Amino acid sequence: MQHTKSSAENSGTAAEHYNGFTAEERAAMKEHAQEQKKAAVRRGSRAEKEAAAERDVLAKIAEMPEADRVLAERIHAIVKTAAPGLTPKLWYGMPAYARDGKVVCHFQSAQKFTSRYATLGFSDQAALDDGAIWPTAYALKELTAVDEQRISALVKKAMG
Repeated sequence: MQHTKSSAENSGTAAEHYNGFTAEERAAMKEHAQEQKKAAVRRGSRAEKEAAAERDVLAKIAEMPEADRVLAERIHAIVKTAAPGLTPKLWYGMPAYARDGKVVCHFQSAQKFTSRYATLGFSDQAALDDGAIWPTAYALKELTAVDEQRISALVKKAMG
């Protein structure tokens, strides 16, 4: 019986060149697994757990290269002010902000996946729907006062 290749193998598509996850993606998945283990062993009141999660977020921000750290610190302050109901937490090693445990938005440093810019991303939990198409992530290189006002409005809208 003669062996035949699948259509993906015959076509020379990207599937043929797939080498698995990048080192950055594997590192993010490992961070997420560690976050889950750490959260599972935390004891104490909800307020104590939330305070510990915020300390983790602030520690992660402090580890970032200066350009990303400055942006992340501002995003953290904006989100805390605009949406005090969101709880800071780490999500795949990134600062994130959740409602009832579900991430609404997150900050991804440029360094995280060796990108040329940081991003502020919103999940499907964010109430940003605007017709049939709308942005869910925003590139960040620097923040002006106008940008900060826009982000504040987006975060407030995301809360619904």
